[in-house]
Amino acid sequence: MTSVFDEPKPSDDNPHESKIVINGEEEEEENDSPVEEVRLTVPTTDDPSLPVLTFRTWFLGLVSCILLAFVNQFFSFRSNQLWVSSVAAQVLTLPLGKFMAATLPTKKFVFPGTKWSWSFNPGPFNVKEHVLISIFANTGAGGAYATSIITIVKAFYHRQLNVAAAMLLTQTTQRRFSKEHLRLIYDISFSCSCWDMDGLGSSGSSSWNLVQVSLFRAVHEKEDLQKGQQTRLRFFLIVFVTAQIVGSGLKDLGIGSFGLDWSTVAGFLGSPLAVPFFAIANFFAGFFIFLYILLPIFYWSNAYDAQKFPFYTSQTFEQTGHSYNITRILNEKDFDINLDAYNDYSKLYLSVMFALLYGLSFASLFATISHVALYDGKFIWGIWKKTTTATKDKFGDVHSTLMKKNYQAVPQWWFIAVLVASFAFALYTCEGFDKQLQLPWWGLILACAIAMFFTLPIGVIQATTNHQVGLNVITELIIGYLYPGKPLANVAFKTYGYISMSQALCFVGDFKLGHYMKIPPRSMFIVQLVATVVSSTVCFGTTWWLITSVENVCNTDFLPVGSPWTCPGYEVFYNASIKWGVIGPRRMFTKEGIYPGMNWFFLVGIFAPVPFWYSSKKFPEKKWLKHIHIPLIFSAVSSMPQAKAVHYWSWTIVGVVFNYYIFRRFKSWWARHNYILSAALDAGTAIMGVLIFFVFQNNDVSLPDWWGLENSDHCNLAHCPTAKGVVVKGCPVF
Repeated sequence: MTSVFDEPKPSDDNPHESKIVINGEEEEEENDSPVEEVRLTVPTTDDPSLPVLTFRTWFLGLVSCILLAFVNQFFSFRSNQLWVSSVAAQVLTLPLGKFMAATLPTKKFVFPGTKWSWSFNPGPFNVKEHVLISIFANTGAGGAYATSIITIVKAFYHRQLNVAAAMLLTQTTQRRFSKEHLRLIYDISFSCSCWDMDGLGSSGSSSWNLVQVSLFRAVHEKEDLQKGQQTRLRFFLIVFVTAQIVGSGLKDLGIGSFGLDWSTVAGFLGSPLAVPFFAIANFFAGFFIFLYILLPIFYWSNAYDAQKFPFYTSQTFEQTGHSYNITRILNEKDFDINLDAYNDYSKLYLSVMFALLYGLSFASLFATISHVALYDGKFIWGIWKKTTTATKDKFGDVHSTLMKKNYQAVPQWWFIAVLVASFAFALYTCEGFDKQLQLPWWGLILACAIAMFFTLPIGVIQATTNHQVGLNVITELIIGYLYPGKPLANVAFKTYGYISMSQALCFVGDFKLGHYMKIPPRSMFIVQLVATVVSSTVCFGTTWWLITSVENVCNTDFLPVGSPWTCPGYEVFYNASIKWGVIGPRRMFTKEGIYPGMNWFFLVGIFAPVPFWYSSKKFPEKKWLKHIHIPLIFSAVSSMPQAKAVHYWSWTIVGVVFNYYIFRRFKSWWARHNYILSAALDAGTAIMGVLIFFVFQNNDVSLPDWWGLENSDHCNLAHCPTAKGVVVKGCPVF
C-alpha cells in the first residue's frame, strides 16, 4: 500500500481519479477532490468496522465539552480574554483515550432481548472516537452568544431577568443541525438556514478542517519515512512545547516577538496557515486600502468631525468630543429612549474609523450576494438540480462515495422534530415571561428569514476562503428601523438572526470534518445534539454564577484597581444595544443623524463585483482577475478595532510565507507539516495560556516588570483627539 502522502495518480481521462480503499481492499476508481490542498491532506480510505459511539467517546467528549465551555465562558469576563480551541482537547484526549483502552475492562454487556451489546473497552482507541470527542469539544469551545444578552441586562442595565427565560434563550439560540434528505442546512435556534449539504458540507470541494484532519492523521496513522524525515507527531510536539516559550513577548522569552508571537499572528484573525493564498492577498488588500488610504483621507479632511475623536476606537461620543452618557437619554421605567432628553443632549458620534467600518459591513453583505450570484450562480443551480435528480451520484467524489456506501443518512424526521421543538420554545421565550426580551413573534420569524437568505451566499464564501461575513450589523439595522427604542429586542433579534446563520456554518464545519474522517452521519447528529444542550447549559450556568457572585462585575467605575472582571467584549455588545436599540439607525444613518452617507455603501457593495467579474470573463487569459474577491476585501477589517495593524501585518506575512512560497517551492513539506504546524501552535498557545493563568496569575505571581513585557506600544497620546479646542483628560489641547 502506498504512503498516504503520495499524490493521487490520475488517469488519462480524469485528473482527479484515485482508488478508494475499504478495509484494505481497492475498489473501482472514483473522482478525488478538485482542490489540491484537500487531495494532499485528506485520506481516501475508510474502515467502517471501527467502533464509534463508545464509552470512551461519551466520557472524554462530555468532559471536554464541559471544560471548554466553562473555561472560555469564564475568561470572556476578564480583561485578558483567553479562548481555548478544540485543538487543545484534541491533543489532550489522545493519551487519555489510549490509557482507557489499556486499562478498562473488555467484558461485553448484552441488552436483554436484543442483539445489542456494549463494552467499556471495545478495543484500541481509534481515530473515529477521537474525531467525535473533538466535535464534543468544538461545540463546547464555541460558547453561547446569548449569554451576552444576559450579561448586559444584569450587569450593565442592572435590570431583573427571569432565570428560566435566560436559560431558554441560551438553549434556543444554539441549535445547529441539517436537513439531510433535502440537503438543506438547518440551524435550530428555532430557525432554518438553507443550502445543499452535498455542495458545501459533504463534497470535498472546500478546504475546511484540514488542520484537524492533518492532526488526526499524524497521531493515528503509521508513516513510511524517508531518510532524514521525522514523523508529523514528533514535529507537532516540538513546535507545541517550544514555540510558546520562545515566541511570546507577553509571557515568556519574547525572542523575535515583534509581531511573531502566535497569539499576535492568529489571536484575532485565526490561523493564516489554514487560509488559501488568494484569500490572504484579498484580505491584506482590504486592510491596506482601508487603514492606509481610505481612513487617512477621511480623518485628515476632518469628515464627520473626525479629529474631535480618537483615530482608532469603538467608543461613542457626544458633540464636544467626550464620551456619550447614555444614562441621560434612557427611560428607566419603560426601558426605551427618552426623546426629550435626547433632543436636549446630543446626537451620537462615532470615530470616523468605526463609522466607516459600519459602511464596509453594509457593503460586504451586499457584495456577497452579488459575488455569489455572478461567480457561483451556475454552481449553486447545479447543486440544487443534483439534489432532485437521480444522476446526482455523478457529481460525487471519492469521499462522498465512501460515505454513501458505508453509512445511513440521518432521517428527515429527526431534524423536523428538533426544529418544531426549538421553534416552540423560542416563541415561548420571546412572548412569555412578561415579554422581558421585548421581541415580538413577527421579529422571530423575520430573523429566521434573514438567516435563510444569507446562509447560502455566506456559506459559499466561507467554504472557499475560510472567512465568514457576519450578519450582526445588518440584523441590528433592520430591527432598529422596524422596532426602534428597544435595546433588548434589538440584541435578541440579532442573536436569533445572526447566530442562526453562524451556527449553521459551524455545524457544517463539524460535518465537514466528519465527512473527511468518514464518521457515520447519525453518530455526528447525536453528538451534535447532546453537545449543544450540554455546552449551552454550562455557558448559562457559568454566566449566571459570575454576574450574581462577583461584586460590581463589568462595572469599571466601582471595581477595585487591577480587577480583571472588566468584561471588554460584553461592553462592546452593550454599546451596540445603545447605538442600534436605544437610539436606533434612523437617528444615526438618516438626515436625523450624522452618518447618512454610510448608506451609499449598500450600492457600492452590490455593484462592486460586477466590473471584476466582467473583466475575468472578457480576459480569461489573465487568471489573476478571477481571484479578486470583493466581499473579502470589504470584510477584511471586520475584526477592527479589537484587532490592530500589527495583527494584520503579522498574519499576512506568515500566511504568504507558508501558503505561497513554501506551498510552491516545498510542496511535499507543506503537505506533511503545514496544518500540523498550525494545530501545534494553536494548542500550545492555548494550553500554556491556561497554565500560566492558574499557576502564576491566579496566585498573584508577577513576572519581572520591563518594557518588553508590557502589552503596550508606549504611545500614550495615540488615543487623543487632534481637533482644536477639544479638552480631554490626559491629552494636550491644540
